[in-house]
Amino acid sequence: MKLSSPTFENGGSIPIEHTCDGVDVSPSLIFSELPENAKSLALIMDDPDAPMGTWVHWVIWNIPPNITGFSQGENITFPQGKNDFGKQKYGGPCPPSGTHRYFFKLYALDTMLDLRAGATKRQLEKAMSGHIMVQAELMGTYSR
Repeated sequence: MKLSSPTFENGGSIPIEHTCDGVDVSPSLIFSELPENAKSLALIMDDPDAPMGTWVHWVIWNIPPNITGFSQGENITFPQGKNDFGKQKYGGPCPPSGTHRYFFKLYALDTMLDLRAGATKRQLEKAMSGHIMVQAELMGTYSR
């Protein structure tokens, strides 16, 4: 399974339009080489370089496995969890200082998840436990 973006390369800089310094819209993402028997996908975006510990930017689950990605700023209709900004949507990079790494993690699952919208990343990870078939990762950086 692969996760990529036409907006930035793995390890490259995330453009300002996808950050709190820009219009803060989600980047385009491309999902490829998904397992044929996956029942759903989940996506987590987080920043392990935040001063207070890993900062959660985006949490989505029960994405149908026939979805091949998201367009820039797409209105997501699948269940979304609460990010560390307290919102149920994408929250772009907004580091207080220095260069931070932002990990987009895509999971192929062997089940649909019974989670309510607004669940936390921790609740999603617990629900996914034992159901992850394969995962892919895309990392971008941003500094102010």
